[in-house]
Amino acid sequence: MIQLDYSNEPRRDILCIDVKSFFASVESVKRGIHPLESYIVVMSKPDQAGGLVLAASPRVKEEYGIKTGSRRYEIPKNSKIQLVEPRMSLYLKVNLMINDIFQEFISTDDLHIYSIDESFLDVTSSHALFGSTKEIAVKIQQAIWQKLGLVTAIGIGDNPLLAKLALDNEAKYSPSFIATWHYEDVAKTIWRIHPITEMWGVGSKTANNLYKLGIDSIYQLSQYNVSALKRVQGVIGEQLFYHAHGIDRSILSEKYQTLSKSYGKSQILDRDYTRQDEIEVVIKEMAEQVAARLRSHCVETEVVHLSIGFSKEISDKGFSHQLKIFPTAASRKISETCLHLFRTYYEQEPVRRISISCGKILAQTDLQLDLFESAEKTIQKEKIDQVIDKVRHKYGYASLVHASSLTSGATAIKRSGLVGGHKG
Repeated sequence: MIQLDYSNEPRRDILCIDVKSFFASVESVKRGIHPLESYIVVMSKPDQAGGLVLAASPRVKEEYGIKTGSRRYEIPKNSKIQLVEPRMSLYLKVNLMINDIFQEFISTDDLHIYSIDESFLDVTSSHALFGSTKEIAVKIQQAIWQKLGLVTAIGIGDNPLLAKLALDNEAKYSPSFIATWHYEDVAKTIWRIHPITEMWGVGSKTANNLYKLGIDSIYQLSQYNVSALKRVQGVIGEQLFYHAHGIDRSILSEKYQTLSKSYGKSQILDRDYTRQDEIEVVIKEMAEQVAARLRSHCVETEVVHLSIGFSKEISDKGFSHQLKIFPTAASRKISETCLHLFRTYYEQEPVRRISISCGKILAQTDLQLDLFESAEKTIQKEKIDQVIDKVRHKYGYASLVHASSLTSGATAIKRSGLVGGHKG
């Protein structure tokens, strides 16, 4: 049996903290209901049969099997369930309040915000003030409950991986909502995770690749020849092998900056769009917004990608194509490229989803001149983009729009007040 030596592995005191059913819990507290006793579902577009569940309170999950990703038509009629539209601005505000509580126990460098409802904390340097790791976890739980009325689950581990696995596989189901996993516990904790997709970082696609190698459990993954795994799966295969042994050498305080490889925007339309002019209006709005993001980050793109998804009533799912272009962040050029791709491949099918992404990102250089356009005209258009960006930054997107955004089918003005694609 393969068992690794942990004597030289970094040991930190890491907490992985999750607010149970965050959106639904916040809505419960606002209504004066205990988060674990409420029957609340936060749903995007609850007036539509295809409305999407963003969060369901624990009671709803247990009694009705409704979870994130469920649809409006799956909600039983005449049930106790109360449907609530999302308030993203409120959730962001509460998230900031939770982060403030975290920073009463640790420094900013020892906090890693993983998502709006989940964070990693390194409390290794906090023991002199706040006690043992378990005592700190309990104090944070109590502080969040007393100040915000929210229930948290906490995984404790020697590294972020062990803390996360402890959270997902034990703490969320423990009466105390706290669980601790150490290196020495790997054989009775990580190796017993089942099915294999319950392992953090192993999705269905990765699981299928592992099945082809005869691996259908975390234990089998931990016993596989790591060199052979790396040969077949690349560096991810090697990482999975060490994760199966509970090894993660990342240190939260060692910050690193990841370079974004693409900038994009996607949108699911409120209805099937059958008129080409309406579809093109939305494409132009989205292309302009992506271009503005490029400019705000002082970068340019060399590849524009357009993906069109057809109505679910159509057997053909849609198309996806990209085009290499001269480096740019100009709204007009990115919009023209998207429209060219759309007109080239569109065959009059009803459209329900549009996605635009810009890849091959480069740092913005000096003004790029166009062989087919005078330098004066290029400079003028660049200045127009800059002015539009400044006005929208100060007064909001809807303060300055093209006339086409006032026509039938346009979505940018309506969506400008959304946060994360949902009502603020």
